[in-house]
Parts: sequence; C-alpha cells; structure tokens
Amino acid sequence: MADNLYRVGTIVNTHGIKGELRIIPITDFPEERFKKGAKLYLKKANNSKEFIVESSRKHKNFILIKFKGYDNINDVEQYVKSELFSDNEVKPKLDNGEFFYSQIIGLKVVDNKLGEIGKIKEIMELGPNDVWVVKSPKYDEVLIPYIDDVVKKVDLENEIVNVEIPDGLID
Repeated sequence: MADNLYRVGTIVNTHGIKGELRIIPITDFPEERFKKGAKLYLKKANNSKEFIVESSRKHKNFILIKFKGYDNINDVEQYVKSELFSDNEVKPKLDNGEFFYSQIIGLKVVDNKLGEIGKIKEIMELGPNDVWVVKSPKYDEVLIPYIDDVVKKVDLENEIVNVEIPDGLID
C-alpha cells in the first residue's frame, strides 16, 4: 500500500444485492476519485486492502460504487463503516475564492460581534451553495452558508474564517 494516502470517503451501507456500496464522498473531486479504473484503499483495524473501481454513479448525496470482483452483497457487507483512501493527490488550479475541502476543514470561525464560533468540521454540498458545519462549544453545531453575505474572509495562513452571522442563524 502507498505511503501517502488521502481519505476520500466513508462506506455507509450496501446498495442492492449486486455488490454496490453507498459512499459519502469526502473529496473535492468525486468524479475523479471514483471513476472507473481508479485504485482505492480500505483501512479497517490493522488491515488494509486495495480495490479497483468497476463502476460508480451519483445517487442523491451519495456515490454508489462497485469494485471489480465483488458482485454480491455478501462480498461487500463486511466493508460497511470503513474509510476509503486514494494514493493520488488531485490538485487542479483553483479560481480566486475557491478552496479545497482539506484547506477549510479545521479552520476557526470568528464573528465580529459574537467572537469565536467554533471550528469547521464538515462541508455539505446543498444546492447552489456549500454549507459549512461548525462545531461550537457555545452553540453546539452551527450551519454557515458559504455566501458572500456571511463568509467575509477566508485567511488560510492564519487558519481563520471571518463571518457575519445574520440575525436568527444562531439562537
């Protein structure tokens, strides 16, 4: 198995009886990561395994994926709740104001009036705008839409996101 692995998804369930798995993608480039012929690694406890993608397709907020040689639900049930990794780093050029998920997850979120809100723990792709899920000691979980009216500045160097929380977003 390769040395540098990048987490690209979590297997959350099986799908149907023909060996398909339901994946929550944790990657900026699902179409690249899960394309036919892509090599993925699974790590569970002390053991790891290599798979080749036979087919994949988007289904709701999931990716349905089938590995070569795994044609039955009984072959893949054991992999549910496992993390999937890739050994190739995909880094296309980003436009101004675009970021990789890996750059955003873990950043501290600060509001001018409310102070520190918490840290970004997840990014949800919902409709036209992403929503950043912030784990907050004060407010539990805060959902911040990634729009110009709310996210004022992303400072990767200092690992801070400056936001203006609109009235009613936080109780």
